[in-house]
Amino acid sequence: MADHDTHEAACHCGAVKLRIRLADGFNTARRCTCSLCRMRGAVAVTADVDGIDILEGAEHLTLYQFNTGLARHYFCAICGIYTHHQRRSNPDQYGVNVACIEGVSPFDFAEIIVTDGINHPSDNSGRSRQAGVLRYTPSV
Repeated sequence: MADHDTHEAACHCGAVKLRIRLADGFNTARRCTCSLCRMRGAVAVTADVDGIDILEGAEHLTLYQFNTGLARHYFCAICGIYTHHQRRSNPDQYGVNVACIEGVSPFDFAEIIVTDGINHPSDNSGRSRQAGVLRYTPSV
């Protein structure tokens, strides 16, 4: 893995600190239309399951699972920020909240692909669909 794909990350309060090795840099940035992703509104990028090292605060991570219970969503129990999740569509991967990555903001991306999480690939013959594109244009 190239060094430029390794990043430090943390929750809002700093209790949870991670080292992330992205699978394909920021090329995998996306949002999702499933019920949880719609509510949390995070942009996620991909790391392989061995691509996250919890440096500090593992005891502060809270697990949330719903529906099929296959995806594993992790949040800081102190500040409530979603840090990462193990994917239902590919349990060998994590989605990582880009806002937790040092020096990165979801507003750094002019366009974000939005995947159709309502019609999840696991419920749809394995096909992943694009639901749309989210665009950000700064006013200054």
